[in-house]
Amino acid sequence: MKRSEINQIIRDAETFLASRQFVLPEWANWSLADWQANKDRVGYITERMLGWDITDFGSGDFLHRGLFLFTIRNGKYGVDKKPYAEKIMIVEENQETPMHFHWSKMEDIINRGGGNLVIELYNADKDEQFAQTPVHFRIDGIEHVMEPGGRIVLHPGQSICMEQYLYHRFYGEPGHGKVMVGEVSQCNDDTSDNRFYEPVGRFPEIEEDEAPLHLLCSDYGKFLSE
Repeated sequence: MKRSEINQIIRDAETFLASRQFVLPEWANWSLADWQANKDRVGYITERMLGWDITDFGSGDFLHRGLFLFTIRNGKYGVDKKPYAEKIMIVEENQETPMHFHWSKMEDIINRGGGNLVIELYNADKDEQFAQTPVHFRIDGIEHVMEPGGRIVLHPGQSICMEQYLYHRFYGEPGHGKVMVGEVSQCNDDTSDNRFYEPVGRFPEIEEDEAPLHLLCSDYGKFLSE
């Protein structure tokens, strides 16, 4: 991805989140100079990869296969006492996050407003392939069951609990607008706890055609290591 594309995605996200009256931490607005001036104070943030996170999953086509995320809080397994994490995400109409599950993390995916979120589900079998077994899940605490590969639509205010080894793919329902999606989960580790059904790139390789508007969580090592 080009840095100019990432910068524009961030600007669009800031506008959308403001329209939904969702406010990010103050450091979300920091420039590169701000980060460098404070780099001795932000180890908690950088080690837990809090902050801006934009990926096209290696597709080269962010609007069709990609995701905007901002990790607001996160614990670190075996290091601190915090056992939970929280993210805010933006999902465009027909913008796919590809099929995946988590080995360790259980999460609630929440439609926080805007359009509708479509989610397709499979159980994983012992070989981590699609199991041809009924999928049991809960929406807002209410039990549901459907055939493998079925889909559900989360409307604003609804949430689904994703247990470990539950394959899920999601995208915004066409004709209903972009979706503000919340995630509340156990500690999050995107470097080792994502099992994608098809190999994808989780973090983008960036062509630096302009200066970063804000650092991504995957930028910290590059820009703050000295």
